[in-house]
Amino acid sequence: MSQLKPSLYTSLSPSLLHLYDVSSSIVVIIDVLRATSTIATALHNGAKNIIPVDSVAECIRIGKQIEGITAGERDGQIAEGLKHGNSPFEYPTTFIGKKTLVLTTTNGTRLLHMALDRGAKGIITGSFPNLSAVCNYLVQQNQNVVLACAAWKDRINIEDTLFAGAVINRIKDSFNINCDSSKIAETLYNEAKPDLFEFIKNKDASHYHRLSGFGLEKDIRYCLTEDVANVLSIYKDGNLIAQQA
Repeated sequence: MSQLKPSLYTSLSPSLLHLYDVSSSIVVIIDVLRATSTIATALHNGAKNIIPVDSVAECIRIGKQIEGITAGERDGQIAEGLKHGNSPFEYPTTFIGKKTLVLTTTNGTRLLHMALDRGAKGIITGSFPNLSAVCNYLVQQNQNVVLACAAWKDRINIEDTLFAGAVINRIKDSFNINCDSSKIAETLYNEAKPDLFEFIKNKDASHYHRLSGFGLEKDIRYCLTEDVANVLSIYKDGNLIAQQA
């Protein structure tokens, strides 16, 4: 029966996405530190929708047009011209509830648009805060999957690879996985699983190094915590919206 299972692949960098058939797959956009963690958190806290855009100029333009909250970062800090950044702690219910967030980030929103341009069959966003929702949805859909890591400016990073490994660890029995990058991701996750934060700290992961240098250790710990914002974030008609998984 195994041949009837859908396939699962892992793209460890946006620069590798062209190697995978996204047009017949659900693509999971993974940007753990911090875009997809912040997306899950804002939706969990009642955001009406999130419009992901790939440039600051577009973010500002759309924000003015719809009177939305414009937010984003470049190189880990609030992007010039925007008022809000990419920290999940910036989006409590009291601030984001029933509002539209227009978001641009260095890696995650860019990758989402790459997947769109390549005709992805479906797009969701994944992070440790919504890990269970992602896994449940992928099993229920029973379709091919590409776990797409946003990485850092096309360079593979540890935390996105770890999240791909966490997904694989949970759902591998439902998929055919003939993919070395998926095997690598799961192997890394199995080593890191006892304490994800200590793992990336001890490995001096590049993004840990970058964000902790800005005093953002609290963000890092949150973004590595499972199911604290457990909603399914799904892309439909230009928007990311929450859907019950």
